[in-house]
Parts: sequence; C-alpha cells; structure tokens
Amino acid sequence: MKNKREIILTTIVCLLPMLAGVILYSRLPDTIATHWGANGEPDGWSSKTFAVFAIPGIIAGINLFGQFAMRTDPKRQNMNPALFNIGIWTAPVISVFASAFIFATALGYESRIELILPLLMSLLFIVIGNYLPKTKQSYTMGIKLPWTLASEENWNRTHRLAGPLWVVCGILMAILSLLKHAPFWLMPLLIAVMVLVPTIYSYNLYKKGI
Repeated sequence: MKNKREIILTTIVCLLPMLAGVILYSRLPDTIATHWGANGEPDGWSSKTFAVFAIPGIIAGINLFGQFAMRTDPKRQNMNPALFNIGIWTAPVISVFASAFIFATALGYESRIELILPLLMSLLFIVIGNYLPKTKQSYTMGIKLPWTLASEENWNRTHRLAGPLWVVCGILMAILSLLKHAPFWLMPLLIAVMVLVPTIYSYNLYKKGI
C-alpha cells in the first residue's frame, strides 16, 4: 500500500506544473524558451502547449519507469533508504523546478537558472556522496559497473572512494557556480572526475582479483 501511495503522490507532483500552466496559459507566449546555455541565455524553444503539457508528462513517465526499475530490483533489500527516497523524489522536484523556470522566463521574470541549477546539482551530488559509502550492491542504485556488480568487496571499496570524492566535487561545483567568471569547462571536468576516477579505481581492483 505504501508503494502505491508513493507512486501516486510522486506522479501527481510531476504533473502539478500542468495545472499551473493551464492557469497561466492565456498569459504565456506561443513560443517559450525551454533550454538555456551555460551563460543563462535561452538557446532552445518549444510551443507553449509542449511546455505546459508534454514536459511534465515526459518527466512523469520517467518517474514511473525509474520507480518500476527500483521497486523490482532483485537486490531491492540492499538499497539505502535515504538514497531510495532521493531516487523516487528526483523526478518530481525536477518537474516542478523546470516548469517554474520555464514559466517565469516566459512571463518576463529573471530566473537566474545559470546560478540556481548548478547549485541544486551541487547539493544533490553532496547529499548522494554522503550516502554512497553506505550503499550496498543493487542493479539500479550506486556505481553499477561490471566489476562492482561481480564483487561485493569491489563494490564496497569503490563506493568508499566515490563518496568523499562526490562530496568534494559537489562543494567545488557550488563554489564555481557562485563565481561570475569561472571557466565553463571546469564544471564538466568535475563531473568527468566523479565518473572516471571510481571507474578506473574499480577496474584496477578487478585486475588485482578484487
């Protein structure tokens, strides 16, 4: 019963922006910015019908697929409860924030997406990093590599490395997002470090028979 309530509630939250869009529909322009560059300038546009109905609908679909995958994971009992809750609420939060940015920009308000989005991502990485060392093997959560899934010791060591790394990179990303003239390439570089370092470390453990 709890599972059904969570699925229904998260899906409703994903779709809530549709209600806001309907209320604002007559005030929205026919073409709306739905994508922004690193400098905060719009570089992609959609019809207001797509922005109001399709974007929340697509995110709701992603939410349902993600929850189905997590809830039917054969190793579901290993999942960290905190990370599981983050997993099921990520799509609803993205839906609400994305639509808020889109509607605000369409109505002429300054959204500062180039500042707020990196800060939110940084916070997410910091929180996830705190829980990664406590995450046990599963097929839908954590650093899922052939070598981590094949060896519990490899999984544990890789996640103990990745946890602090993600926290540090998240803090650095937050600092960079607050700097007006930080080089754009530093953000992708930090994300690459978060992905490549645990991957290489896990592979090296595998080569050592771990």
